[in-house]
Amino acid sequence: MTGRPLRLPVAPESIKGFLEVEEGERLYQLARAASERGPCLEVGSYCGKSTLYLGVACRERNQLLYAVDHHRGSEEHQPGEAYHDGELLDERSGRLDSFRAFRDTLARAELENTVVPIVASSAMAGRHWLHPLALVFIDGGHSREAALNDYRVWAPHVQVGGVLAIHDIFPDPADGGQAPYEIFELALASGLFKALDKTLTLGVLQRIG
Repeated sequence: MTGRPLRLPVAPESIKGFLEVEEGERLYQLARAASERGPCLEVGSYCGKSTLYLGVACRERNQLLYAVDHHRGSEEHQPGEAYHDGELLDERSGRLDSFRAFRDTLARAELENTVVPIVASSAMAGRHWLHPLALVFIDGGHSREAALNDYRVWAPHVQVGGVLAIHDIFPDPADGGQAPYEIFELALASGLFKALDKTLTLGVLQRIG
């Protein structure tokens, strides 16, 4: 972190999510530096915990954060799965809906003029995307198909010198799923990115070519 303590408009622990404080503070650092160069984008907003850190950093630079999520939950969030939260279930449709909680986070954190919600699948949101991005944070679905899709859609839009951050990097399969780690390794193997210091399970790469 910088010399001053990070002050956030709402407590991160009041927001549902799976991001550790150290990872959130690293995202803030990365976004604050990157957003001098252009807008930032996250894939997988859920209820807005990572959006809080990224959004505050972008707001300080008078920059935008695009937040891409269909808000129907990833595979692990569905009923009967390990990370299902019944409070996010829409009783009328019987489907998960995290968008209401996400909008509440934006309102409480006063980020509605900084964050641009894109309620769509990653593939749909990126189909005609043209704007270079200073930072892309990938924390969407953790299946191999979903992670590969997020990487293939968004990594090409990271500008040279920009940052690609990927959450839930577990080199040891005993610690967690391998799809985020696989796309991290894929980025390195492309020769377009170099690895920066990791923070817990947050992998960080910088585009060099």
